[in-house]
Amino acid sequence: MADSQRAVTGATIELDDLTKRYPGSRQPAVDSVNMEIAAGETVILVGPSGCGKSTTLRMINRLIEPSSGRIRIDGEDVTDIDPVRLRRRIGYAIQSSGLFPHMTVAENIAQVPKMTGWPKARIKERVEEMLDLVGLDPREFHARYPRQLSGGQQQRVGVARALAADPPVLLMDEPFGAVDPITRDHLQDELIRLQHELHKTIVFVTHDFDEAIKLGDRIAVLREQSHIAQFDTPEAILTNPSDDFVSGFVGAGAALKRLNLTRVRDVGIEDVPTVTMDDPLQEIFNKLRERGGNELLLLDRQRRPYKWLRRGDLMRAKGSLARAGTLVSHHVTRDATLRDALEAVLTDSAGRVPVTGRRGEYVGVVDMETLLNSVHELLEADRMAALEHRHDLEESRAHQTQEQLESGFAGGDQP
Repeated sequence: MADSQRAVTGATIELDDLTKRYPGSRQPAVDSVNMEIAAGETVILVGPSGCGKSTTLRMINRLIEPSSGRIRIDGEDVTDIDPVRLRRRIGYAIQSSGLFPHMTVAENIAQVPKMTGWPKARIKERVEEMLDLVGLDPREFHARYPRQLSGGQQQRVGVARALAADPPVLLMDEPFGAVDPITRDHLQDELIRLQHELHKTIVFVTHDFDEAIKLGDRIAVLREQSHIAQFDTPEAILTNPSDDFVSGFVGAGAALKRLNLTRVRDVGIEDVPTVTMDDPLQEIFNKLRERGGNELLLLDRQRRPYKWLRRGDLMRAKGSLARAGTLVSHHVTRDATLRDALEAVLTDSAGRVPVTGRRGEYVGVVDMETLLNSVHELLEADRMAALEHRHDLEESRAHQTQEQLESGFAGGDQP
């Protein structure tokens, strides 16, 4: 289904002069924040440590009570309603996942639907649906406890729990900050895929500008007290930062950071010959001969990329594929950025990387040539945009000069 045809299930959020003052502090922690967030939009709050971004986020679901100002969700002023009832309508995911250690995965996910009075049959169905949505097999993970999960799996369950009651708004406070870089990339891709399907309204806090570029429809760059330095699209902030503070936060290599704006699904994904663990060796030989290539991709029994097989590997297989071929060391999802894909391809001697779906199943391959062509297109677009911007500035200066001259003549200053 095309994006334009997908139903938006998010809600609008309006922050009106939202302020937080703590007793004994001379200055407010958050000072008069005004922001409008569209339904179905992902907005990233990014800024230096201590700038008030997490405080701003937590005031939206009133985990921190505002000192003054208003919060409206879909036009409804939620500042004065019961905060517990409000929180049941807003998903919330945090860095440590926040799972209850004494509850199973299923019990954790079922918490909010249970508290809001859902029937047992509906809760059970929803738990399985949520596990499948975040890429975890319900049969395998339903009865596990958080201690039996990896950090990445815990975060997936945390997101599933936050979405279980189908809230229109999802608040995320540095949810991927405590996991390793590879797992973090995969979780970011998972969130992009989920948002591509669900179209919730997401407000996401991070201190990592690369993460902000990768995930956000718009980014709010915050100074101290959550004063907004710039609130715009990633492209606009990268190409036209509003001032030196924003430029410093963007950092060096803005052109390369733009690689985080394009997804693998937006470029050419090629297909390569594949075989499975259960295929007889003779059939594998025949397929390689028919395709006329020198390489096959071996898939495991879940159709996930497993090994690259070359003709010589098959000659040495001696009736078994157990020791033949080269293990697939990297893969990317369709929602991975070009930067992720380029890093993966650069580590591969053959210059290609498998692309996988939700459960890690094989989708295709993206190669170095495709990625470099996309990089060249981005750089050319940047060059043309810079030339156009320079031309607009020159025209503006010429216009101002002409106006000054005409103003001087009108005042009788001509010789």
